[in-house]
Amino acid sequence: MPIVYGRNPVKELICSDKTINKIFIQKGIRELSELKKLALDKRIVVVDADKNKLDKLTDKGVHQGIVAAFTEYNYYDVEDILEYAKERGEPPFILILDKIEDPHNLGAIIRTAECMGVHGIIIAKRNSCQITDVVEKVACGACSYMRVARVSNITESIKKLKSKGVWIYGLDMNGKSKIYDYDLKGSIGLVVGNEGDGISRLVKENCDEILEIPMKGNINSLNASVSAGMAVYEVIRQHKR
Repeated sequence: MPIVYGRNPVKELICSDKTINKIFIQKGIRELSELKKLALDKRIVVVDADKNKLDKLTDKGVHQGIVAAFTEYNYYDVEDILEYAKERGEPPFILILDKIEDPHNLGAIIRTAECMGVHGIIIAKRNSCQITDVVEKVACGACSYMRVARVSNITESIKKLKSKGVWIYGLDMNGKSKIYDYDLKGSIGLVVGNEGDGISRLVKENCDEILEIPMKGNINSLNASVSAGMAVYEVIRQHKR
């Protein structure tokens, strides 16, 4: 896992678009409080560590009490996903993740999507889990094959996809139609919402249809990665049929 250390280099890394897995801060250094706050504001995991730990991470480099570990995953553009579907001679099938925060959910979704032939996944640059070492581990190698695009605004990306003929369907427990009764052939963008709050209001308003996965049990909600897997399978089933 690549690292950056030193106060100014780490600050620049935090302000960049790189995905930071963790930041290690030496205990007892008050001058690092602002950097710690900056990292926490961006929902980066911050770990208190002793000097020996940082010396080991940097091979006794001049770390100034702070070390950041980041990922080198190369994100794609949405256009790359559409072009990939075109190269395969298939209608685009894209997963759109609205503020998925749990790395285990993201990793499981990427793994399922790759196995089922989804052309790409769209995530937000902010307030969403990025591809970290935990995500890559859960995905079991699928990150090497799945095209994941990061965008500044999910709603604007949905609008652009719709302008290119992609139909956008959101998953919600209060959907107007049951997913198994709906025609999901053609170019599809499937929106999966946040683990706790579901799909955000603006995103939901820009979906062409809101679909639900019918359930018969006493509990009326599913894990985000499970919902995504069930919905992806239904789309693929209909395409093959």
